[in-house]
Amino acid sequence: MPETIGFLKPRQAVLDRRREIVADLDDLLPAGCLISEERGLKPFETDAFIAYRRMPLAVALPESTEQVAAVLKYCSRYGIPVVPRGAGTSLSGGAIPQEDAIVVGLSKMSRILDIDLFNRTATVQAGVTNLNISDSVSPDGFFYAPDPSSQLACTIGGNIGMNSGGAHCLKYGVTTNNLLGVKMVLFDGTVIELGGKSLDAAGYDLLGLVCGSEGQLGIVTEATVRLIAKPEGVRPVLFGFASSQSAGACVADIIGSGIIPVAIEFMDKPAIEICEAFAKAGYPLDAEALLIVEVEGSEAEMDAMLASIIEIARRHGVVTVKESQSALEAALIWKGRKSAFGATGRIADYICMDGTVPLSQLPHVLQRTGEIVAGYGLRVANVFHAGDGNMHPLILYNINDPDEAARAEAAGNDILKLCVEAGGCLTGEHGVGIEKRDLMPYQYNRADLGQQMAVRAAFDPQWLMNPSKVFPLEGRNAT
Repeated sequence: MPETIGFLKPRQAVLDRRREIVADLDDLLPAGCLISEERGLKPFETDAFIAYRRMPLAVALPESTEQVAAVLKYCSRYGIPVVPRGAGTSLSGGAIPQEDAIVVGLSKMSRILDIDLFNRTATVQAGVTNLNISDSVSPDGFFYAPDPSSQLACTIGGNIGMNSGGAHCLKYGVTTNNLLGVKMVLFDGTVIELGGKSLDAAGYDLLGLVCGSEGQLGIVTEATVRLIAKPEGVRPVLFGFASSQSAGACVADIIGSGIIPVAIEFMDKPAIEICEAFAKAGYPLDAEALLIVEVEGSEAEMDAMLASIIEIARRHGVVTVKESQSALEAALIWKGRKSAFGATGRIADYICMDGTVPLSQLPHVLQRTGEIVAGYGLRVANVFHAGDGNMHPLILYNINDPDEAARAEAAGNDILKLCVEAGGCLTGEHGVGIEKRDLMPYQYNRADLGQQMAVRAAFDPQWLMNPSKVFPLEGRNAT
């Protein structure tokens, strides 16, 4: 694929010292915690945004906060770029390295440090997977709410970097709404702690600044997160519609009526067919669009909420209503949705976009998305968090065809511009990374960007933490 997204030029002075740098880092880390041979570096050259890749100078795999601090202090002293990495599930290229960079991977920092059910908190190392937290407290009747589709693999450190969400963010919020504190290493090796087990901390909201900063302000090594008690009952329901526009309008009316289900997920016909072929979840194949609406509470509460939702759906011409009748059916419904990205990868390469729009604009944006992709001679499958307008159109293409790849990228850019024009934003949970970096001036004017870049530079004046990401390459010296 011809590269249309640029990277910063590698620092020749760093490349020239590669052997010395590797030797020094090897001395700082325990045996088996540094990768420097090409074969071992290969898995770290890209993340889930596979269209771009760069081979890093080396990969450090520290086992403690102190080791992270030692690596960052060394890299700061010698002007070596650093790219933090969790599980590499970033869909925006947030963990793609460059040739003069040290990747600091947190996969060896995977311990749950403390479970405090009285205060409903868990303190974990940054390499703990998202799902592992819920699994650890589930027997006691609790769970961790943010649930990205990649929750089996993605880590808390990466979730904090991108402020990840998931299907249940409609009711429970995204990572920032469930994060209470972090331990973080700044680029000069200083270790700081922000927040804690209390619900709020005095002073500036630096925790809010760190969450979603995409590894540019430092490396989070530990996190304290909120635990939530499991509801009395949970019931997902499938709603099939004759058009995507009808389904989108139904979502807007549900939220507009004051009803807040746990989740409202959307699939169009291509996505329905892809996910049903994989999961055998019982999705209605005769529908042009599908909503998965999940409610929770007592039986009476769920019945009452569903009655209101069904009445709204009927006003929008719903053609299928199917309630789950067992825990197995409920699990299959969510298996299909959470397998959507992987299931799509079985049939084609794809670019997954991440724009967010006001709910009132969903019908218009869905229609225009189809028109935009068709205009580039490509196909699209839409599957997304409809309740908060966080769209995930999957643009299908052949990565080995340079022309198709270029058209897919151009279509994705047009969709993101559409989201901004509709009153939304470039990203809901995947982050900016490199994918949306050059579109930032489309949403923010020069003064807006300048202020954000000044804050970023206050933490890292050399711009060495996760370089080439988030902000346009031009204008950085001005900060």
